Amino acid sequence: MSAARPIYPRWGLTVAGLILLVALTQAASPIFWRVSTQAEFLKGEVENLSIDSTGQLLLGPVSKAVFETTSPFLWATDEAGGVLWIGSGNDGRVFRIEDDSEGQTIFDADQLNVHAIAAIDRDTAYVGTSPDGAVFRVSTSGEPQTVFDPDEQYIWAVTHGIDGDLFVATGNPGRIYRVTPDGAATLFYETNSTHVLSLAVDPDGNVLAGTGSPGRVFRITPTGNGFVVLDSSFSEIRSLRFASDDVLYAVAVSQSPGQAVPASSGVPTAGGATVTVSTSVSETVTVTTNGATSTGSVSSSSAASGASSTASGAVYRIMPDGVWDTVWESAVDAPYDVAFTSPVRTEGDPEPTGRTLLIATGGNGKIFRVSETPKRVVLLARAPAQQVTQFVAGSDGGHYFATANPGKIYRLAADQAATGTYISPVKDAETVATWGTVRWRATTPERTSVELFTRTGNTEEPNDTWSAWSGAYSDPTGSQVTSPKARYIQWKAQLHGGDASPVLFSVTTAYLPRNLAPEITDVTVLDPGVVFQQPFSGTDPPIAGLSDEAEARAPNGNSENQQNTLGRRVFRKGLQTFVWTTRDGNEDDLTYDAFYRTDVEAEWNPLAEGLRESIFTWDTSSVPNGTYVFRVVATDALSNPPGLALRGTLESKAFDIDNSPPQIIFEAAREQPDGVVIGFVVNDSHSAVARVEFSLDTERWQVVYPLDGIPDSQAERFEVALDATDVDRLIIRASDAMGNTVTMSGQSDGRR
Repeated sequence: MSAARPIYPRWGLTVAGLILLVALTQAASPIFWRVSTQAEFLKGEVENLSIDSTGQLLLGPVSKAVFETTSPFLWATDEAGGVLWIGSGNDGRVFRIEDDSEGQTIFDADQLNVHAIAAIDRDTAYVGTSPDGAVFRVSTSGEPQTVFDPDEQYIWAVTHGIDGDLFVATGNPGRIYRVTPDGAATLFYETNSTHVLSLAVDPDGNVLAGTGSPGRVFRITPTGNGFVVLDSSFSEIRSLRFASDDVLYAVAVSQSPGQAVPASSGVPTAGGATVTVSTSVSETVTVTTNGATSTGSVSSSSAASGASSTASGAVYRIMPDGVWDTVWESAVDAPYDVAFTSPVRTEGDPEPTGRTLLIATGGNGKIFRVSETPKRVVLLARAPAQQVTQFVAGSDGGHYFATANPGKIYRLAADQAATGTYISPVKDAETVATWGTVRWRATTPERTSVELFTRTGNTEEPNDTWSAWSGAYSDPTGSQVTSPKARYIQWKAQLHGGDASPVLFSVTTAYLPRNLAPEITDVTVLDPGVVFQQPFSGTDPPIAGLSDEAEARAPNGNSENQQNTLGRRVFRKGLQTFVWTTRDGNEDDLTYDAFYRTDVEAEWNPLAEGLRESIFTWDTSSVPNGTYVFRVVATDALSNPPGLALRGTLESKAFDIDNSPPQIIFEAAREQPDGVVIGFVVNDSHSAVARVEFSLDTERWQVVYPLDGIPDSQAERFEVALDATDVDRLIIRASDAMGNTVTMSGQSDGRR
């Protein structure tokens, strides 16, 4: 019997995926959940707060709702003379708002969506509808007039040219039409894209067009010559905006493949075709006309209809000479639009010299402020909606923004909110936990304050089964959490401002998970003699899981296995290897004790203590032949105080130990006309006879089967037919199932 020594995990080992090295973490010590970076704060919910790029949480601007509708989506906006024009979906209406009044419905289209509006003045606007798209002239003084009714199904954008002409972007296929003031329409440019989603016109009269499938930006001269200035990696160019210095900003987005498509609405057309429009964030459009079907993907509506999807996007800056770069990118938030605002200086930074952008996103209704020089990204505000779809500048220099899910118009004021709230993401302790203290770092100028609250529960999503919010904690250096023990915890911060804003830098919550017993999920008994070499230098690396003493007594094996390879599998007679897999809910540091017994004994005999890896190799030459069972016990005592440590146990299947070779008993030879038949019996005390061979010259061996045809018993009878002159040269070699071998000559009393 060998006493195993600990083998520390300085090397990797793979045995058909059976060996699992356990992470050395201390679950008995408190775990500290810290939220301090912008990425961490962005996982929570904000109201009237901003999160800057350094992870500071502070009061943000006030967002005031100025117009509410029953429409789920507000897609298009424009402003003229202090009047806002707004297009909606999926009810296809146009609203007119004057001086933040309640507003009025000025046009109710037969189509589902109004994706395009170009205001002419306070009382008149061009309106593009989809599907079965058309462009209307809508006025407060008369009935709507159809200006342009193309064959294409979708009108995605309309904009004024510098000479008074109207440019119209269509979808499926993606074309741009030019419509003169007298209503004459001509094809201006064929993009060979599925959709043209956005338009802008520069001071020279060039038309800039953003397409979908693929996402490109075209510059088209007044004479209709096109040039691709940006071939993005995204599927759509959703918005194009010119800054005051003629720098163009392009908003690009891609929808992830495989999103769920909700139930759709079928709209019959005059030609008998059916247009199917789903209402996901990235709209799937299928058009069937005269038996031909084509499908495109365009961003037009929202996930509130039931689609489950994710999107990513970027904002590109394109200089007048065509040079472009990326000023903002996200793999989480899908951008819809961009606007420009005054630079904001942050304490400690140099005076801003670049432009400051506002970026509208979905599907969490975030508005980001991006300073170009120095580069700084701030979560400026969070709208109470899933998508912020478009910005429109007010006549006073302020900004309005439209939302979807629900459809509302908000004014983004410059005033700082008096109070803001942040709700953290839910933290999963993975077991019922004991809560420690909550502490936070903040600056609170005069007449400002920061308050922290917690709540806990045992469901992944907070609901009415959770505890109520605790009272406000008073000590930022460490207040004991009063919420009950549970698996999940969430905290809330309230910032109260005065002349200045308080700033919250970080929140840290301590907890101690309940200790869980380690679990041994599987014990595998490898074939007898199969062992693995550790990757140490030298001609004969040590055996994994085997003690020094046993290794010193082990034979070298055959020359084929002398290569010093990582985790090399070799054969060593008399050794038996066991590997096991474990899991521990606390990821505790585990150690293992190994035991054995015969299949008829009740008491366990110790083999090894304090093993650090889930492999053990046993030198079985010290025990009698027989049937045995191996047992491994895992304990997390290294990671838990006395009295709290737990154990897990598992036994192997029964296995045989047989270190004795078979016996060969020769019978009297039988003479036959053409030679001699030598009969013999092979017996083994514990294992089945596995292989029997004979040779006449000790170099060429021939397998011989027993008379019953199958070598599967502990006693088997064999016969070999020979020439009479070969009897004295006969050699028999027999092996049992455990690899034990004996060799005898045909002289019945001679062993070789």
